[in-house]
Amino acid sequence: VQLQASGGGLVQAGGSLRLSCAASGGSFRQYTMAWFRQAPGKEREFVAAIRYNSNTIYSDSVRGRFIISRDNALNMVYLQMNSLQVEDMGIYYCAADARIILSSIRTARNYDYWAQGTQVTVSS
Repeated sequence: VQLQASGGGLVQAGGSLRLSCAASGGSFRQYTMAWFRQAPGKEREFVAAIRYNSNTIYSDSVRGRFIISRDNALNMVYLQMNSLQVEDMGIYYCAADARIILSSIRTARNYDYWAQGTQVTVSS
């Protein structure tokens, strides 16, 4: 599976961005898709995931502000980010895995496939 993330950019605090991740080469609808982010000097952290059945999981820090969605016809996953804060700044990564279990969804090392990152910068 090949993943390509896009949509990052510079936005003012309180603004919105939508990230996209295009998948190819696999059975997309079977995959759990996730977004992680990494700020300078910090560990990669879980942001959100959407399972094959479209069930969604969010980190506490983004729940209510971010929305993850998928379009199985287009092999795409999206992350709509609203009310962005300076703390949301970092490189955002799209990840995929076909066999991940629910209890492992928030752990980066459990994902087999990764896109290159897309930078999100939030100005105060």
